[in-house]
Amino acid sequence: MPKLKTLLIHKDPEIRAALRDVLEEVPFIQVLGEAVTAFEAMELLESIPYGVFFLGVDLPGDASGIEMAQMLAGRKHKPALVFISDSETQAYAAFELGATDYLLWPPAPGRMARTVDRLQAFKSRFREVPTPTSYENEAVDIPETNGDEQTVQLPLPEEEQDSFLAALKAAWDQTANRRPEIDKLAVTQDGRTILIPYDQIIFVEAFEDYSYVHTANQKFLSSYRLKNLEDRLGPHRFFRVHRKYLVNLDMVTEIASMPGSNFMLRTAGRTRIELPISRRRIAELKKVIGL
Repeated sequence: MPKLKTLLIHKDPEIRAALRDVLEEVPFIQVLGEAVTAFEAMELLESIPYGVFFLGVDLPGDASGIEMAQMLAGRKHKPALVFISDSETQAYAAFELGATDYLLWPPAPGRMARTVDRLQAFKSRFREVPTPTSYENEAVDIPETNGDEQTVQLPLPEEEQDSFLAALKAAWDQTANRRPEIDKLAVTQDGRTILIPYDQIIFVEAFEDYSYVHTANQKFLSSYRLKNLEDRLGPHRFFRVHRKYLVNLDMVTEIASMPGSNFMLRTAGRTRIELPISRRRIAELKKVIGL
């Protein structure tokens, strides 16, 4: 059974060590990292889908534990929050923000068992990796395919085709100044943080508060939202072709002729993205690709 990935956030290393010792005995919890500030914790959350935060009420830096809970309030799949404090003064505020528990430290004998019971109940509701929903009510067609390969057919409205072709031209312009592809995106797979070079990403697919990053052979869950990745990857020739899809234009590998005198652009990989180009823009398309 998958364990709840847990982050310990506290300014006192002795308290973090004590928490780690206690949680090692809990079979459904896996401690994956420690942090001191809210900023460090939020950065780690972008790479690892944590299920539990044990956090101090008073954290050093610009944000307290309560303020970090406020930042997390808008997430659909936010981690359980177990606050650690030496007084009860912030307990009401913590529970108002959805805290799973509020521990006075050091806890009284038997008190930690109650926290574990609450986390056990939380685990039954928590989805670390969201299961993709169907594309019902979406203008997206995913036909049946053989083996592992599939093709996602996306509409590309007429009014967006000009901007798409301009972006494609910029991506394929060999005279443009290109900086070396050294940037990487951190994603988590089986508890490990993997760094994926931008030039290996074929497309990114939005799902709720998360996104799936597709390479040629795999897809990875990222805790970044698609809008965040659009801002980050846009300068690297990625284009938002659909509200749910961000495509690496350097990965366009095929121009196919389709019925009705339309053309279809295809991307590489096990899951391919197909984008229609209307008949009246074929001439511009041919200029872009040098035909």
